This record gives sequence, C-alpha cells and structure tokens, in this order.
Amino acid sequence: MKLSEIKSILPGLANVEFLLPNGTKVPEHFHVTEVGIVNKHFIDCGGTTRYEAKVNFQLWNANDYEHRLKPGKLLGIINLCEQKLSINDNLEVEVEYQGEETIGKYALGFDGKSFILVSTVTDCLAKEGCGVPAEKKKVSLQELPVKSESCCTPGGGCC
Repeated sequence: MKLSEIKSILPGLANVEFLLPNGTKVPEHFHVTEVGIVNKHFIDCGGTTRYEAKVNFQLWNANDYEHRLKPGKLLGIINLCEQKLSINDNLEVEVEYQGEETIGKYALGFDGKSFILVSTVTDCLAKEGCGVPAEKKKVSLQELPVKSESCCTPGGGCC
C-alpha cells in the first residue's frame, strides 16, 4: 500500500486499527514511534545493482494502556514527516512490529476497517543468473495421455 492511499483512508476512519497476519489486533494502545524513509542500495546474487525506497512505520506497545492514536493525529505525523524528510507519498509503506522474539517487517493492506500487516517473504531477484530452476508444473500421473500403440500397458506383453 502506498503512503498516498493511507492518507486518503485515514480521514474516513473513527479509529486506527492494525491487524496481524493471523487476524489478532495490535493492542489499541500502540504508538507509531517512527515514520521515515528506508533506502536500500544493493547488488543481487546475479550482480545487478538495485535501489529500493520505502516509507517505514514502526509500531510499539507501551504500558500506557489508555493511549489511543486517532486518525487525525497519525495524518499529522505523516504530514510532518513528508515536510521534514521530503517523503514521496507514492512510495510503498512497510511496517515494523515487535514479534515474540524479533522485529517483524510487514507490507500493509486495508480491509475497509483495519490496516492489515501482510507477511513478507524473501526471494531471489536473479533466478536466471544464479541457477535456480524454473518451477515445474505438477501433474498427476492420471492426467498424462497414454498412447494406444504403446506396448507397456497392462496386458501389453512387453514386460
């Protein structure tokens, strides 16, 4: 989800809710402790230089259980960050959230009421250059055509 989409959604919400991939709500007393730009300049395993930029939100739970981040307040934080950091609102947003053992990094979706933290996965960006075979289509043996002239059929006498 792009930052511009979040900005267009927030004014229509009564509350800001985030759901984890398993459907569990991020506790409603969460804070957005950081909004920033994450730049990644790297070389993939095939030798291609790549550049990626994303807007990053970091969510954090404190022990201030009465805290509630309202849509207008989050929009104000976003606007301030756009001004101070020259953020392009056409960038994708990633969200960091503390898991049980380490920080998880998520893409972001929206279901009409809540923002959804979407699990991300690693991938090879240069499969053709590093010898990763193309994924083969799985076919059931029952789906394979049988040639009628084959002698290797039950009762064909070739075995």
